[in-house]
Amino acid sequence: MPMPTLQIESFFDPATSTVSHLVLDPDSRACAVIDSVLDFDPKSGRTSTASAERIAARIRALDARVEWILETHVHADHLSAAPWLQQQFGGRLGIGEHIATVQAVFGRLFNAGRDFARDGSQFDHLFRDGEHFTIGNLQAEALHTPGHTPACMSYRIGDAVFVGDTLFMPDYGSARCDFPGGDARTLYRSVQRLLALPPDTRLLLCHDYSPGGRAPCWESTVADQRAHNIHVHEGVSEEDFAAMRTARDATLDTPVLMLPSVQVNMRAGHLPPAEDNGVRYLKIPLDAL
Repeated sequence: MPMPTLQIESFFDPATSTVSHLVLDPDSRACAVIDSVLDFDPKSGRTSTASAERIAARIRALDARVEWILETHVHADHLSAAPWLQQQFGGRLGIGEHIATVQAVFGRLFNAGRDFARDGSQFDHLFRDGEHFTIGNLQAEALHTPGHTPACMSYRIGDAVFVGDTLFMPDYGSARCDFPGGDARTLYRSVQRLLALPPDTRLLLCHDYSPGGRAPCWESTVADQRAHNIHVHEGVSEEDFAAMRTARDATLDTPVLMLPSVQVNMRAGHLPPAEDNGVRYLKIPLDAL
C-alpha cells in the first residue's frame, strides 16, 4: 500500500526569523500546525496575530481540519500563537513530556507562584520519546532530541522530520546550548540520531538567519547535513563539537525576546493571568541570568 501523500506549507516570520509549518493530509483534510508565532512588540508590549492569521487563512482556504497544534520546545525567541489557533480551529496542543523540567526551572526564575502548574498540564498532550500518533491518515512519531533545551521534540511525519532548533541550514550549523538545561554533548547525540535517518529524509527547520544575506531557507536533507553542516558534518567528534559549541555560545547575546517568550511559552502560549486592575504583566528578572 502506498504511503499517504504529505503536503507541507511553511510560513516565514521575518521579525523573529521563525518558520511555522502547516502539515496536511490531502485525503482526509486533517492537518497540524507546528511552531506558530504570536506577534509581540517589546517596545510597546502589544501582541497581535498577523503571523498566525496567515496560517489561519490558509487552513480555511484548504478547508482543513486542525487535529494537532505542535510545539517542538519552549521557544526563547518568539511567543507561541497556539492558544489563538486552538480557539479558531480546535485541535490538541502537544509538546514533549520533559516540558515539566523546563517549567520547574523557569517557574522559579519568574517566581510564577503556586498557581503555575509545573507538570505540563497546560498542554493537551505530552509526547513520549518514540510515541506514534496520526494526522488524518499520516503516520507520525515523536522523537526526543534534547540539548538546546531538555524538552526539545522532533516530529517525524512521512518522509519529513520537523526538528525545531536542533539543526539549522548547513551553512549556519546548530542550536545554542547555553540556556538552562541545555547541553552541547546532549545536542550532539540528538543530532546524530537525526543524521542516522535515511539520507533522503527531509529536515524542516524552525529558524533561518540568512547568513551572507542569502534568501531564507528552511528545508534540507539528512545527506546535506551530513556532508555540509559547518558544525556537525561527518567526521566531527562529540569532543570537538562540544568545545566549539561552548566557545561559540559564550559569545552570543541573550535573545531579544527570551524573557517575554519563555514565561508565555511555558504556559502553552497563554499570557500570564490578569492582575486586579485587569492588565496582564510580563516579568523581567533583574541580575538573575
